[in-house]
Amino acid sequence: MNTHALLRRSRIATTLVAIGVTAASTSVACSSAPPSGGEQVALAFSTALSAHDAKAAANLTTDPANAEKTINDVFTALGKDSKHFVDEVEGESGHAKFAITSDWTLALNGQKYDWRYQTTGKAVDSGHGWKLSWDPAVLVPKLVQGASLTLTQVPPPRANVVDRNDKPIMVQQIVTRILMLPGVDTAALAGLLSPIDHSITPASLAAQVAGANGQPVTAITLRPDDMLTVGHVLQGMQGVVLAPEPKLLFADPRLRSGALSGLNDVWGVQWNKAAGWSVNVTPKPGAIPVEVGYGVPKTVNDIHTTLDLDVFAAAKAAVSSTNNESAIVAIKPSTGEILALAQNDAADAVGPVANNGLFPPGSTFKIVTSYAAIKSGAVTPDTVVGCPGVATIKGRTIPNDDNFDLGNVPLHTAFAKSCNTTFAQLAADMKSNDLTSTAQQLGLVVDWAIPGMTTVTGSVPVPSDDAERIEDGIGQGKVTASPFGMALVAASIANGKTPTPSLIKGRLGKPDREVGRLDAKVCDQIRTMMRETITSGTATDLNDIPGLIGKTGTAEYGDGHAHGWFVGIVGDMAFAVLVAGADSNTPAKNLTGKFLRALNH
Repeated sequence: MNTHALLRRSRIATTLVAIGVTAASTSVACSSAPPSGGEQVALAFSTALSAHDAKAAANLTTDPANAEKTINDVFTALGKDSKHFVDEVEGESGHAKFAITSDWTLALNGQKYDWRYQTTGKAVDSGHGWKLSWDPAVLVPKLVQGASLTLTQVPPPRANVVDRNDKPIMVQQIVTRILMLPGVDTAALAGLLSPIDHSITPASLAAQVAGANGQPVTAITLRPDDMLTVGHVLQGMQGVVLAPEPKLLFADPRLRSGALSGLNDVWGVQWNKAAGWSVNVTPKPGAIPVEVGYGVPKTVNDIHTTLDLDVFAAAKAAVSSTNNESAIVAIKPSTGEILALAQNDAADAVGPVANNGLFPPGSTFKIVTSYAAIKSGAVTPDTVVGCPGVATIKGRTIPNDDNFDLGNVPLHTAFAKSCNTTFAQLAADMKSNDLTSTAQQLGLVVDWAIPGMTTVTGSVPVPSDDAERIEDGIGQGKVTASPFGMALVAASIANGKTPTPSLIKGRLGKPDREVGRLDAKVCDQIRTMMRETITSGTATDLNDIPGLIGKTGTAEYGDGHAHGWFVGIVGDMAFAVLVAGADSNTPAKNLTGKFLRALNH
């Protein structure tokens, strides 16, 4: 038996079993006769397609040039993960009809979809050998010469991002990408779009088109309300294509926060995995696409976060009141659930500052220094300590703010008044790694893999000498922390142990190292000291807020500039406020007041 006959019998029998057809339904599968000319060309054509050899397949047709282009276009649109089998051949003298089953594994955005279909074709004896009578529909159902073929994802049911009480924070909406093709009237298009985006000009659009090498290029992506205004005009413009697509947008644009960008990623992964698929044939430019293949999307659920919309909105309103790069992070100490990740536009321009922006924490780090000193037994909150205006400690000169001098006072007073000289001396008397290990116990310097966000808590390296350790003790030196990191420190003090943070309900963060145990009694003592900061210390302007405890911080950087901090606890909420480049802690206290007073009203 010749090779063609073996190939024919093997392929046909295997395919018929796969699709549930018995061998008795076709004479070809059982025949031991040599394949006919029509059968040979059909087998050779399907074999060339399976090998993704467009030229070889096209040369078996009556129109090799058009066939090769169309076959390559199909491979471009659908990929090259496919197999093609001849199912049956029926022939008369000089003519034959055949059926081909095609099995595709379609790939789009990292997802794979299976598509099987059957097409039919004809073969003819031209007098110079058998050829496949060229018809693009032998490749894909309803495909015609000159048509375009597209593979797209079909959106799953709508899913939003909601807060802990199921209030929408981010909602799935259909936005429309405005694509430009060569020949578009860029002046007319710019006139339509520039009121929406003032950066758009005829020259900028023309440059985009020129740089796209004939491919479609996006001029702008429009929200639904913008489409209501200009969509009807855009639809009739030559060289403009409207491409609707789902996107996650803030339900209230005023709440936009770059710190929540990770939730877009979680939503996108869920959307992509649940999306269906569609293969469409567009017979000619401007024609209505015809769907020839379809995969049903899966059901999806809303993404339920731990955020509290009221807390988040109050935090966002507070940070938006300043032009300085600012952020507020709030955590529920009893559970580790993140209640708010808010930052303003200046911070958004830098990145997720609230989550992983690193700054010297200044005097807020005295929480860590106090815990280390009290836990070691070196002092108690009532131990009388020196608070001179300026102190030279192991060769390092440390001043208080404006050189204020309290003389000898209890440690709790030095904490409330934020005596740099006191805490520099405490740090000088510690072991080299005490601050580093204590920071780790309080959750700082521990990086957490938290679904929905990327975090960096801070850095507290073991100091290389006494001078470095002294500066570290007052939150300067090489110590850095993010707003999230300092909020976690406050949550640890409030809770008596470091809580496991989470942003999406039921999906806890994982630390990259052991957090360590805390002493509940020491935490209680630190909380008492933090209360004195409010009642008679550096934050008496916040004393009207019931139950508030906290610590102010001014962190120097560069040449005479400083960041402002406030770290606090009120009820079952711990938080950190940062105002970068504020030059004092007053702006941070002001934001804290706006944030908490809004929640109390």
